[in-house]
Amino acid sequence: MTEIDYDLEFLEDGRTIELISIGMVCDDGREYYAVNSDAPWERIRKNDWLIRNVLPSLPITGRTSLDSYLAMPANSYPKTTLEMVGADTKDTQVKPHWVIANEVRDFIQATGPDVELWANYGAYDHVALAQLWGPMVRLPEGVPMFTNDIQQERARLGFRWDELPQQESGEHNALADARHNQTVRRWLAEQKETDHV
Repeated sequence: MTEIDYDLEFLEDGRTIELISIGMVCDDGREYYAVNSDAPWERIRKNDWLIRNVLPSLPITGRTSLDSYLAMPANSYPKTTLEMVGADTKDTQVKPHWVIANEVRDFIQATGPDVELWANYGAYDHVALAQLWGPMVRLPEGVPMFTNDIQQERARLGFRWDELPQQESGEHNALADARHNQTVRRWLAEQKETDHV
């Protein structure tokens, strides 16, 4: 069995989940990271939490406007305009949705038939991942229909979240979060093996 740990940053409004970025790390050493050039940037620019937590780590245009916004206290007014903030399409990590779908499919399929997906609080991540290809019935062959959840494994093994390895930096950067997910999943697996010796 080969594990892939992943994380997605997304915009969600209670009805839709829109991919912003995706990071994946495989136990064979491969990594993947992409930012969705087709994301709804106009709506993202209106979401204070995404602006403050996700946008700073993305390759974007309008960095000066973003920095001015971030200098203001959260939820203060008047807001600095972020009209120029969007995906920097000159950056090779910024790609159209369809390219990301093809590359993620190939990344997952390259592991062979026995692959497990892992994410932290992975329900929304899995939906956003599956939606790369449209409805669930269009999920490519070899792409698992579910994601194992790190939180479920943590609870099953009887650990509190604060007992697990802590992420030192990069929180809300999809690739940094995927790397940390791998660290936590491996740590949990070691604890599980130790308990059964």
